[in-house]
Amino acid sequence: MGNLLVAQSGGPTVAINSTLLGVYKASKNKVDKVYGARYGIKGLLEKNIYDLSKLLNGNNENLLKQTPASALASCRQKLSDSSKSTEQYEKIIKIFKDFDINYFVYIGGNDSMDTVNKISQYIKYSNISDIIVVGAPKTIDNDLVLTDHCPGFGSAAKYIATTISELERDCSIYPIPSITLVEIMGRDAGWLTAASALSRLNGAKGPSLIYCCEKTFCIDKFLKDIESKMKGYSNGIVIVLSEGIHDKDGKYISEYVNEPFMDEFGHKQNAGAARVLEKVVRSTFGCKVRALEINLMQRSAAHITSLTDIEESIKVGQKAVQCALSGMCGEMSTIIRKSNRPYEVEYSSANTSLIANKVRYLPDDMISKDGNDVTNKAIDYLKPLIQGELKIKYNNGIPLHLDLFKNIE
Repeated sequence: MGNLLVAQSGGPTVAINSTLLGVYKASKNKVDKVYGARYGIKGLLEKNIYDLSKLLNGNNENLLKQTPASALASCRQKLSDSSKSTEQYEKIIKIFKDFDINYFVYIGGNDSMDTVNKISQYIKYSNISDIIVVGAPKTIDNDLVLTDHCPGFGSAAKYIATTISELERDCSIYPIPSITLVEIMGRDAGWLTAASALSRLNGAKGPSLIYCCEKTFCIDKFLKDIESKMKGYSNGIVIVLSEGIHDKDGKYISEYVNEPFMDEFGHKQNAGAARVLEKVVRSTFGCKVRALEINLMQRSAAHITSLTDIEESIKVGQKAVQCALSGMCGEMSTIIRKSNRPYEVEYSSANTSLIANKVRYLPDDMISKDGNDVTNKAIDYLKPLIQGELKIKYNNGIPLHLDLFKNIE
């Protein structure tokens, strides 16, 4: 039957371990051994490989569902272009053969699918028939193409909607004008920022203004929007914006003050837009202004996961195993939405050559014409993804988490 290796890569989510659980459960009776590579492709290249059956058992499997971050740990490592150098690929194939690995499932986002695509292309051109590499999607950014949504996004959206609804209550209690700027993750796509509108579902006011990074951001218009919202309003307002908002020249607002940090994949790390705008807003309106970044909490708040997200993440992992065992090298498991009412999905796959290095943006018809809010179509799309709650196990008053490597350090 051969062995299967699974690894996790990129920024974590609260659902990435549910996908790991899905991979493990779907494969452990269909292959000889299920291995896990610690630290993603970097760990694979360093032979940092473990028998998952020795790390997991019936008592702790379910704890994976409520454990944030990547239980197998992660990395951000870009593989070389195989047309220029095959050294890394030859090493990967040798390690696969050393461990009798016939199937490799890589759980991750866009950059991880780039890795899956590169390895699968090398396998194809090298006429290797006994190794199958597939991808399982995850990303809170929800920006992978050819899937309706990405595991991890629903839980992050639920956290954002809940947090904004709580912030709005806090900001509205004083009879004095104030402005709270809340920056949400999203370098290229504004899905998470749009999710802040879900805070209005139970009748709350929610954000007064929402700015997604798909639209050009103009500071002058932004100030006029605020002025319009504050007229006749004696309490505080909440404004939500994507970290990736940019001007007409494509310059990130965060770059007005700081030079961005570039990661290994050439992506700009550009948090700080709210802090830049805080100074402008304070000097213009002369009222109390706060700038908040809902940063890592968006992807690590496992205490408020979406049950829909967790259940779908498990099934996405199972589908990836099905693709691998069927010999579908280079595929990524996907989610296809069949209907909204009732909410229904099915699981399919698409080739990573059509996914890697592409971005799925928030569509124009989900953004208001003025570019400072979202439409009902966005709400209809987002609402089903945050439904249900996972029953969390607590100890000593805080949630329990699973550390796979606690006893082997």
